[in-house]
Amino acid sequence: MNVQPFHLAVKVRDLPSSRAFYGGLLGCPEGRSADTWVDFNLYGHQLVCHVSPDAGEPPHHNPVDGHDVPVPHFGVVLRMGDWEALAERLRAAGVRFVIEPYVRFKGEVGEQATMFFYDPSGNALEFKSFADIEGQLFAT
Repeated sequence: MNVQPFHLAVKVRDLPSSRAFYGGLLGCPEGRSADTWVDFNLYGHQLVCHVSPDAGEPPHHNPVDGHDVPVPHFGVVLRMGDWEALAERLRAAGVRFVIEPYVRFKGEVGEQATMFFYDPSGNALEFKSFADIEGQLFAT
């Protein structure tokens, strides 16, 4: 699978908490920055956190597999071992999950491990994994 890096800019309340969360907790290397924004390398993708006065507006929720999934959300599809390690690191850090790490769609096409949580500014993140990413990511 040849994947091109994406660029995503999100609203945040402040840079210190964003740096602690993305740089510290998630381990994303920091790139360029200014007084009102900072770039992070989010698993090979460019995430830019922009300070915004209206950051943190509550998301909408849609039902998926018996859970209320926050919309919008973003995240990364990881290899299973990396997903499991991240889930353990987040649990150890006391992160409050919106949806606890679990396997959704068990036994069905698209079976996937998933977890949802918020950053300090209220942006919803989903990290997921598949046993066979290439074969299942876009399976119907």
